[in-house]
Amino acid sequence: MKLVVGFFRFWYDFIVGDDWRMAATLVVVIAIAALLAAAGVSIWWLTPLAVATTLAASLRRAVGDR
Repeated sequence: MKLVVGFFRFWYDFIVGDDWRMAATLVVVIAIAALLAAAGVSIWWLTPLAVATTLAASLRRAVGDR
């Protein structure tokens, strides 16, 4: 059981890390991009734009904490 708990803790820490807002935003963006791509919309640019925007917001919050 310890091994299973350790496995899930690793993946939680790896994906979420220090900023849960960034992880949640990117999960939502990937879901929206998948739905729009399935509908036939050319949406390849959404995910890189969302990553850059979310990263900038995360850095702004981190620098503002000092």
